[in-house]
Parts: sequence; structure tokens; C-alpha cells
Amino acid sequence: MAKRLATQYVKACFTVTEAELRALMQLFTDHQISLQMKVFDNGNQEVAFLEHENGEEGTLTFERRGSNYWVTGSFRLIRPALVNAMRKAVAQFKGDALVHRIYNGYVMVYQYTHGAVSKIEEVRGQERKLIFEYKHTVGKLEQLYRKQDVEEEIMLVRLDINMLLDQRNVAVDDAERDRIDSELRIQTNRLFILEA
Repeated sequence: MAKRLATQYVKACFTVTEAELRALMQLFTDHQISLQMKVFDNGNQEVAFLEHENGEEGTLTFERRGSNYWVTGSFRLIRPALVNAMRKAVAQFKGDALVHRIYNGYVMVYQYTHGAVSKIEEVRGQERKLIFEYKHTVGKLEQLYRKQDVEEEIMLVRLDINMLLDQRNVAVDDAERDRIDSELRIQTNRLFILEA
């Protein structure tokens, strides 16, 4: 398994109550992370945590919004304890985040929505490869069932399939055929769902 070089929180944000703020601080303390808190006149707070011995640090900003705090941050982490604490914080407090897990030669991009991983991509240079994407299939099927114009949708999908089959018949190289076959699989699956 490849060794992770660093974890970059491009953007992390979530909302906590006053009580949850104490739980968040305890989460960092449980992972033996040194924290320095600054409180501003307007009630906002900033928490800095020491990443490792050379003095690198990350900062979480707590902006007061009514009785809650809007927590945001953007930083690069190396120490596993801090990486785990941030991952747990995003999950526990149903946060949204864009996280780059950096390895030698590639980056894994994780997108969190409401505390859960919603998408994972592998990035090597300019190439992006989708590894995982959450799809709310049940909700989509319910919407489709309620749709009045399903017959029209079936007709459009059949037209798309026919067009793709025509394109496949005239395709010259294997890469183009593979792309068309992939799209055909998607469309035929869609047709199956619509007709069910």
C-alpha cells in the first residue's frame, strides 16, 4: 500500500453548537493535539493546532452565527493523529470538505457532503479517474416513478441508443468503441429502469 505523504484540507466547513464546540475540542485533545485558542471581541474564535516539531500549524476559524459557530479551515496535515481527528470531526459534525490525500505520483481527492464521502477521484497529472460516487438511487427511482412523461423519456433514450449504435458501427479505433460501449451500458440500464 502506498504511503501517504500529506493530507490537504482544501476546504472544510461545518456548524457546531456551544456544547458541540466543547466536544470538538475534546476530540482534538483525545488525539493528543496541542491547541491554541484565540477569542475575538465579536465572539468569533480561532483555534490553531501544532502540526509537528518544525512549527507548521493549521487553523480552524469559528465564526459566531446566532447560537452556533460556523467552522472553516484550509490547511495541509502530515501527522496521522491530526489527520484522523479532522476526518472524525468532519464526519461527527456532518461537515462538507474537499480533501486531497497526497501520495507519491498521484492524489486521491475526497469530497465529503454532510459528513459522508460523496465522491472519490484519483488524479495523476492531468488525468482524473472516478473511483466512487454516491448516488441516491432510491430517491431517483421514486422521482422517476412519479414522472408523468416517462414514455417520452423512453423514446428519447431509445433514440440515444440508436444514435450510439450508429456511431459504434462507424468507429475506427478501439478507444472510441470502448467510450461508446460505456455510454451504451449507461443508456440501456436507464432504459431498463424506465421500462420497469
